[in-house]
Amino acid sequence: MSLAHLLERAALQDPARPAIFNGTQCVATHSEWAARAARVGAHLLVTGLAPGDRVVIFMRNHPRYLELMFGAWWAGLVVVPVNAKLHLKEVQWIVENSAARWAFVTADVAPDPAALTGLDGVMDADSAESGAWINEGEALPAIEERAPTDTAWLFYTSGTTGRPKGVMLTHRNLMTMGLTYFNDVDHVDPQDAIAYAAPMSHGAGIYAIPHLMAGARHVVPASGGFDAAELFVLGQQIGPLSLFAAPTIVKRIVDEAEAQGFTPQQCGESFKTIVYGGAPMYAADIQRALRTMGPRFVQIYGQGESPMVGTALSRAHLADASHPRHAERLASVGVAQTPVRIRVAGPNGEPLPPGEVGEVLIQGDSVMAGYWRNPEATATAVRDGWLWTGDMGALDADGFLTLKDRSKDLIISGGSNIYPREVEEVLLTAPGVSEVAVVGAPDPEWGEIVVAFVVPLPGAALDAKALDAFCLDHIARFKRPKRYEIVEALPKNNYGKVLKTELRERVAGG
Repeated sequence: MSLAHLLERAALQDPARPAIFNGTQCVATHSEWAARAARVGAHLLVTGLAPGDRVVIFMRNHPRYLELMFGAWWAGLVVVPVNAKLHLKEVQWIVENSAARWAFVTADVAPDPAALTGLDGVMDADSAESGAWINEGEALPAIEERAPTDTAWLFYTSGTTGRPKGVMLTHRNLMTMGLTYFNDVDHVDPQDAIAYAAPMSHGAGIYAIPHLMAGARHVVPASGGFDAAELFVLGQQIGPLSLFAAPTIVKRIVDEAEAQGFTPQQCGESFKTIVYGGAPMYAADIQRALRTMGPRFVQIYGQGESPMVGTALSRAHLADASHPRHAERLASVGVAQTPVRIRVAGPNGEPLPPGEVGEVLIQGDSVMAGYWRNPEATATAVRDGWLWTGDMGALDADGFLTLKDRSKDLIISGGSNIYPREVEEVLLTAPGVSEVAVVGAPDPEWGEIVVAFVVPLPGAALDAKALDAFCLDHIARFKRPKRYEIVEALPKNNYGKVLKTELRERVAGG
């Protein structure tokens, strides 16, 4: 079964129901969405693509994102979603690594689509040609059949090697995620509306699946991104919104509610459910959110390798202030979602007793098929059916998981994953640089910011502005350091290994 069958089912059951919105304007019913996806699929196959080929979507949030994504699935193709914040050089690497044959872009992220090379075709999703693909021509008479184990979504997530790894997520993986949403995250009715304020290339985009299953509405804000004031108004105009948000976004929504003097009841006119995850949420922040907006929050913990499925801290758990361990539960990421098992393990995979810290492991039908063309990394990450997440945590006696630290040096800033080595490798190629160490520093707004400690070559003079300009020319803006510390030497142990713990202590102390 293909994920495209979900759209076909919705179009058959309720063809005239409004489905996709650009702000308050309905741009597609379920039947129109399905017809457009079928035409996109037909056009892609006519160009010479075959089921299993990869199609890159490098776009800002856009109503056509859903039509193109499901159009690719209608043709049996694999969607390669690319973060719209990435530098074009980073996107080119993903194009080449995935051996993609086609790409859809928007002009704001790719002003010159021809700059992406090695593809059979690149199309601006806002162009007249794109509109013709979607609205004119022949449609595929039937959805291309795919096995549940076939890859549907090739999601590139940064790794400790400094290069992204392609996570192969199958139709079964994403179907599992969709069905799990109803049991562990939220109930969805046909009149509900999911708003895409976070990037559709990530978890927010695949949350289209459970909302399509329920026949709900899909709303792309007119701004194409996140604006707290816009979301409050949009919810009041079309009905309470559900959305996925990083903690940074949650904090800004709460800031807006407080600035406008909204009561929890008034907040409920704009928001039904806010699912948060992707970065740590401090207990004080969620307590403030609950006081300001009421019990309309759910926390999830997962990874790209087990998309949106790991643990969940329900609105009931968050609201149960009378529980004797409520404070500890607020600091946790909840309990295992229904289709997975969670284990905290020692170095050999042995389960650890409650309270002991070890690596968090996930097992279940949401766990990826593996890393694209990377069997060595796959064998390291998935062992005996368990996904080794690289996150350190502890389970309590009731099954609540609390994350303690990350075994990898991952920095999470504003919900985006940043791996220090990726930044270090860029800075090491900058003129006059001898050594680099990158760490995360606590930040009240972003969760963490990137700080680079840079050692100059003998006789070289470095300045932060030049280093920042160099980073902007080679990596995405959100990955670049917010601070540059020019130092004579990096702290190291007897084996020459940089003591990042000491650097973190230094930045944490200001």
